[in-house]
Amino acid sequence: MERRAFLLTTAASTARAPGANERIRGAVIGAGGRGKLLTASFKELGVEMAAVCDVYEPNLEGGLKAASTGAKPYRNYKQMLEDKSIDAVVIATPDHWHAQMAIDAVEAGKDVYVEKPMAHTIEDSFRMVEAVRRTRRVLQVGTQRHSYDLFIEAKQIIDTAPIGEIRLVNSWWLNHQRGLRQAELKGKLDWEQWLGPAAKRELDPNRFFNWYYFWDYSGGLMVGQAAHVVDAIHWFMNSKYPVAVTCAAGRTNLTGAEVSETTCMCIEYPENYLAVFTVGYKAMRYALTNDQLKQFHGSKARFDVGREGYALYPEQSDALDMKPTLEKRRPGSFGPATLAHIRNFMACVRSREDPAATVEMGHYTSVVLTMAMDSLRAGKRLRWDAAARQAVA
Repeated sequence: MERRAFLLTTAASTARAPGANERIRGAVIGAGGRGKLLTASFKELGVEMAAVCDVYEPNLEGGLKAASTGAKPYRNYKQMLEDKSIDAVVIATPDHWHAQMAIDAVEAGKDVYVEKPMAHTIEDSFRMVEAVRRTRRVLQVGTQRHSYDLFIEAKQIIDTAPIGEIRLVNSWWLNHQRGLRQAELKGKLDWEQWLGPAAKRELDPNRFFNWYYFWDYSGGLMVGQAAHVVDAIHWFMNSKYPVAVTCAAGRTNLTGAEVSETTCMCIEYPENYLAVFTVGYKAMRYALTNDQLKQFHGSKARFDVGREGYALYPEQSDALDMKPTLEKRRPGSFGPATLAHIRNFMACVRSREDPAATVEMGHYTSVVLTMAMDSLRAGKRLRWDAAARQAVA
């Protein structure tokens, strides 16, 4: 992978790029809550959202309202990809569809903004890297912290501050999930097309509305939140593949769900550090400023990075109340991060440069997340076999 990825990455881009004054024409696949938000955000930044695709009629109608005037509706994404006037595609479907839709989009000559996690399996993430580099298209993973100025500052600090050797990164994401969404269809749904690459089964509205909590389509809160946290750890620690991953979970407290809302994964890295990530969504409710934290424990200092702030604590072994020597708190600042990430993507669509969150970054994170899912279900520590490009017990 390393050699192949290097060769593919260095290939010059020859794709047609919209000019500096030419309006980018975009389309969205998956017009649920996140899809509508992204559609409106792209439109706000000047992209003509010319097409909307969804297999559920109410989502399609909502997506069209969020899109540009005259946007064309589609119920089959492959038909939409045949429109040669579309420059870029936003993919905001359930996780199990991300890879194939992204691959089909770049094969059709489109640039892609794909929601996290980038892929639902290790094999699919390799396929995505190879397709993007072979077709020389731009793909941005929706891990918006890469374009968030506060996280960019934090990355610079961890690269330069006297933190010492980091052997442990402890992280968590805490909040309170009351229960699953009420499962009642209110319009036509193409269930077979929605299932796509997943196992075939009878129509189940609970699975459709709450796909996040079923293994066939996602890895639940564990994967959804770790997609951001593990990605940031890789970025800050300059890491790629793990040595091994172990994951454990409590019994699910969400009636009707397969995936627990309370999990913990431990990731071993060849750089000789451990990263621990805990998600607990039966904890008390937290404000967005305080619901997540990454602590980089160095031999000389500890660096805390949250959603909307960071703090550097030098060694103070005799202090009962540790004081940071460097600190920034910006409540409410995370909201514009997605807009900044979209701006970065749009600039790269025009320049043909790599975006802030590349397909390779998404791949390394997808490997860890898939290993965590497999470890949890198997009840075993899994090692990364680079030669075989797979996890082994």
